[in-house]
Parts: sequence; structure tokens; C-alpha cells
Amino acid sequence: MIYKNYVAHIAFDDEAEIFHGEVINTRDVITFQGSTVKELKKAFKDSIDDYLEFCKERNEEPDRPFSGKFNLRLDPILHREISIAAKRHHMSLNEWVSEAIKHHLHE
Repeated sequence: MIYKNYVAHIAFDDEAEIFHGEVINTRDVITFQGSTVKELKKAFKDSIDDYLEFCKERNEEPDRPFSGKFNLRLDPILHREISIAAKRHHMSLNEWVSEAIKHHLHE
């Protein structure tokens, strides 16, 4: 589920017969639960709204979802090699690195 760019991972505990979730694209811990899908969706939205209100009350900036950008430092020789590989595949350096990472994540 996604709400205000926060992404949730959901699991079902069949012993307790309850859904529980956690926001996975922020460093802060935001959890929620519900016994039905409708309850779960409402709890998720309420948890995000409560988190944002809590931060506002404390005059703190909420931890925003990951932007999709990060800096990467490479050995200059490796940088050159992947740049050449990207050009051979008619891809930008960013596209090539993204594809390489996806490939390794799904091995």
C-alpha cells in the first residue's frame, strides 16, 4: 500500500488472525494493524497522518520517503568501465547501473 508516498509492507499473522504492517521507505518506525483489509487500510493512513502530526507538534521535520537518488563513489577505472558498458548497450550510466542492481537483487 502507498499513502502520501510512504510504502507499507503487510504480513498476516494466522495465529493472532491479524494483519500487521510497517512503513518500509523511511528510517523512522511506523507500524499499524487491522483484522480486516478495510481496518488495515484505515490504520495505515491514520498512522501516517499521526506520524506527520506528531512531527509537526514537536517542530521536527518528518523522515521523508526515499527520493530514489543516492551518491556512489567508485574507483575511476571502474567508473570508466561501466560508462563504456552503458554506451555499448545504448543506455545512460544511470540506466545501466539501475539494471545491474535490479539483476543482482533478483538473483
